[in-house]
Amino acid sequence: MTRIELRLWVVTHSHPAAVLWDMDGTLVNTEPYWIAAETELIHDFGGDWSHEEALQLVGSGLWESARIIQAKGVTLTEDEIIDRLTDRVLEQLVEFGIPWRPGARELLTEIREAGVATALVTMSIGRMAHHVADRLGFHGFDAVVSGDDVVASKPHPEPYLKGAEALGVDPRYCVALEDSVPGIASARAAGTTVIGIPFIVPIEEGSAHVLWPTLEGRTLADLGRVLATSAAM
Repeated sequence: MTRIELRLWVVTHSHPAAVLWDMDGTLVNTEPYWIAAETELIHDFGGDWSHEEALQLVGSGLWESARIIQAKGVTLTEDEIIDRLTDRVLEQLVEFGIPWRPGARELLTEIREAGVATALVTMSIGRMAHHVADRLGFHGFDAVVSGDDVVASKPHPEPYLKGAEALGVDPRYCVALEDSVPGIASARAAGTTVIGIPFIVPIEEGSAHVLWPTLEGRTLADLGRVLATSAAM
C-alpha cells in the first residue's frame, strides 16, 4: 500500500480500520501494582529495588523484566518470576478493583458501538489480559495479543503486527494507543499511527504521532483526525 492509497482510504473513511490498545498504563492504571509486586519479590530475596529501577521496566516484555529481576538476586526461573508477579497483580486487582484510566472505557465503548475492530496488545501474559478484558462490562476486543503470544516483545513490531493480522487489517490503517516508550516504538515500527498518552514515564515529543494527556473526552472522530493528519504527512 502506498502513501497515496492511504490518503485515498482516509478520505473515504471517517475513522481507522481498527484501534489497537495497550493495556497497562493505557487502558488500566496497573503500573503501580506491577511496581509493588516487583518490589515485594526482590525484597523477599534480600534485594533492593528503587522506584527509578522499576520505571525502567515500564512497557518492556515480561521475560526481559524477569532477567533484570534475576540480576537483583531473585533465584527463580523467568517463568516463575512472571507467574509470581502476575499472581500478585491479579490479587491487587481483585482486592482494589480494576483501575480504569480516565476516558478509556468511554472511548472504547464508542469505538465498539461504531463497529470498529479492536485488539488488545499487551506484554502482560494471557490470563492477566483476559482478566481485565472480561471485566469491561461489554465485549471490548475482537482479539487479544499478550506477551506469551509473541516471540519478540515490544519495542519489536511483532505484537502490533500480530494485532492487526488477527483483525485482518493493514496496520497502516490502524491507530494504536500507547503510554510507554517501548510500546510506541513497537507500534510505529509496525506501521500504525500512534497516539501517546504519557502516564508513569515521560514520552518525548515526536516519538508518537501525537501526545494526549489522557483519553478523557476523546472520541472516535478524534482518532480519525489523527490518522488523516498522519496520512497527509
